[in-house]
Amino acid sequence: MATPIPKTVLPKRILYTMIRVSNLDHSIAFYQDMLGMSELGRETFPEAKFTAVFMGYGDRATHPVLELTYNWGDNTYEHGTGYGNLSLAVDDVYALETHLQERGVKILRPAGEVAMASTETDERHTLAFIADPDGYRIELMQTV
Repeated sequence: MATPIPKTVLPKRILYTMIRVSNLDHSIAFYQDMLGMSELGRETFPEAKFTAVFMGYGDRATHPVLELTYNWGDNTYEHGTGYGNLSLAVDDVYALETHLQERGVKILRPAGEVAMASTETDERHTLAFIADPDGYRIELMQTV
């Protein structure tokens, strides 16, 4: 059996998840206006020809964030089969779904309850799935 890795050596937290976007302005507007995120930082890399914008709900120093990467030039992408979704906690998934639908956001799975098969109880979650401007799946999970 291998010796456990000391906790002082292991990673401490998730910093960010990066997705590539085809239109940076549309993506920023979507995450700000539809999902209430704030732009927390922007970094431009002229030699590598890309811009990264960090979006989230809290300080980058203490909260995980979403990095929207816009590659200058060719920026068409295919989603891999390994990508699942980004999951966001919401207080009222039905109310948010209504507001998003009124604003033209694509609803992939309408809000509803889902039984959790992996638990011994009758635990259920209420969730919906939407798509961002590039078609990335976003799960809205009610946490109240």
